[in-house]
Amino acid sequence: MLAAAEWWRIIGTYGAHIWPAQFLFYGLGLVLVAWLIRNPGPINSWFLTLYLSVIFAWNGVAFFFTLAAGITGESYGTYLFGGMFVVISVFLAMDLFRRNMQYSFSAAGARAYLTAVLLVLVFCYPLFGIALGHPAERLLMPGAFPCPTTALGLLLLTMALPRISRVSFVVMLAWAIPFPPFVQIPRYGVYEDVIMFAVGVYSLVLLVQYWKGSSPHITG
Repeated sequence: MLAAAEWWRIIGTYGAHIWPAQFLFYGLGLVLVAWLIRNPGPINSWFLTLYLSVIFAWNGVAFFFTLAAGITGESYGTYLFGGMFVVISVFLAMDLFRRNMQYSFSAAGARAYLTAVLLVLVFCYPLFGIALGHPAERLLMPGAFPCPTTALGLLLLTMALPRISRVSFVVMLAWAIPFPPFVQIPRYGVYEDVIMFAVGVYSLVLLVQYWKGSSPHITG
């Protein structure tokens, strides 16, 4: 594994190369989520799925395969992790034709409260980075960086349960739950990824609940 200083150097170099794309991805995500909360429907769901497919493809290709390819060190991690994000993108893109997933902020009670709190926290990723003293090019933002993108993707898919792509959901979980406590936080000091871990645990609990209910709408 890389030393923490080298890991953050690669993050900063990547952030500087894509500037200001990270802000465009972030802003577009905010607009689409606000649209979802205000007026959910098939058109909004289609654009959200398109957005998710694009940002996961971006993270697979632009981040892992290209601009931040050295972030996993001298290993096959670049291909494994980049491949994971491309797989998620492909399965999300398939839903653009199926139109199976319909996102809705319609939960009630504790679930609605937790979803809202986690959604706010996901979009606060860069604010936590500022509080931790990171310069602008190292601010982790949903859309342009893998971890906050995964957190946003998982949370949005919980809003489409039970009509989701199980493959996309499970691959996101495989990224969201093990990495923060075992790699990101202790090795590199990415304390912002506590948010992704919390979203991962919450999403896993919801998925298990639907699996136990044997829902026929959780697709491949």
